[in-house]
Amino acid sequence: MSNYFKHTPAVFAVDKNYQIMMPCEKSCFFFVKVGDKFYYDESNGIMCSRNKIHKVEVPADELDKAKEYTVCIRPIIIRKAYFSKTKKVLEKTYKFYPIPENNVRAYHIADAHNNIEEPIKAAEAFGNIDFLILNGDVIEDSSNPKNFMNIYVIGSRLTKGEKPIVFSRGNHDLRGNFAEKFADFTPTHLGNTYYSFRLGNIWGILLDCGEDKNDDHEEYGHSVACHVFRERQSDFLKKIIENKENEYEADGVKHIVVISHNAFVHRYQPPFDIEQDIFAEWSKLLRENVKPEVMICGHAHELNIYYPENSSWNTNGSICPVVIGSTVMKKKPVYFAGCGYVFNDENIEIVFTDSNGETLRKEQLHLESKTS
Repeated sequence: MSNYFKHTPAVFAVDKNYQIMMPCEKSCFFFVKVGDKFYYDESNGIMCSRNKIHKVEVPADELDKAKEYTVCIRPIIIRKAYFSKTKKVLEKTYKFYPIPENNVRAYHIADAHNNIEEPIKAAEAFGNIDFLILNGDVIEDSSNPKNFMNIYVIGSRLTKGEKPIVFSRGNHDLRGNFAEKFADFTPTHLGNTYYSFRLGNIWGILLDCGEDKNDDHEEYGHSVACHVFRERQSDFLKKIIENKENEYEADGVKHIVVISHNAFVHRYQPPFDIEQDIFAEWSKLLRENVKPEVMICGHAHELNIYYPENSSWNTNGSICPVVIGSTVMKKKPVYFAGCGYVFNDENIEIVFTDSNGETLRKEQLHLESKTS
């Protein structure tokens, strides 16, 4: 198996499914068995063999119930129009741990910027997790597809293919010759980098702010069209609200979170003070309808909690407490700090830890009753 796979699979939570993704070193056909059913990496009935990252989508309920899945690969000797030659199927089974009902532990990594060991050390300082949050700029940029593998190295080391990952794109991910192919290497829903997800009693929504300056900024050289991309997310958010009974008001939902690389509730200094109308609309829709408990962000390279009453910071309209939970210093020795979460019935505990193995700060967000 090691001749064909670089890392253990990554199990991404997307909508009501899991997307099981794995980098492959050699050409092969890829499928996954859950229970007695097979799920294939195929395109309109054609098995895929040229993908650098193989992907299959399985219903979350099925994998949660089975508590294991089997990765199957069929190595290819030669693929041709007639009588392709392949080898026998190789299999490896992985355990899978569904999200527990309470005391759910998650760790947030953003802004790793191609650093691997330091973010992993910071996460290990927090301890055992039930799921991992990778919230943008895990890579430095998309100039080289090799950078994408850093996502899978971190995911593999911290989840071992046995626990889910929530993935969100950052602004640095939009930069470079392979940025347009980013969605081929990461989870999406219907090709989109924004979507909702469900993990146990936690419902979440990912919103992708795109780049951090206006589309016509000279830094981008006319390579982005993020304004229309954000407009589409406004429509997406309204559809989520229309379908709330199957989303954040579905049976069993106890916690509601927003994940965005960029904290769009805050107006940054020029030239980063973009899209105020759209971001204010997102904030209002979330505040008045979705009513999340916490917003999880990176981008600013800091460790802070901003509460709704801080009107001088929540300039686009407060939603809920905003946790910015990642910071990196690239000077040697490299330093990284991230953020752990513990979701309980009564509160959400926030724990900042760093690559030196230290716990920097703890704080509890006390939750209002769902019936209030």
